[in-house]
Amino acid sequence: MSHQHQHQEEEQKSYAYLYYVIGLVFGLITGFVIDKDFIWIPIGGVLGLLTAAFFANVVARSSEKG
Repeated sequence: MSHQHQHQEEEQKSYAYLYYVIGLVFGLITGFVIDKDFIWIPIGGVLGLLTAAFFANVVARSSEKG
């Protein structure tokens, strides 16, 4: 039984990187749309990664417990 539970946790963890990839991509797109200036593109990427990290570590974990 514990082997099955461990397998499910590994399967869920393997998709955790998608939060970061999606956050980065849409952050870069948002940075481009804001001003079409090159300075906003990396700023948008960083903000997207921070938002993804917050979502993955706070929101997703709290819904997992409940």
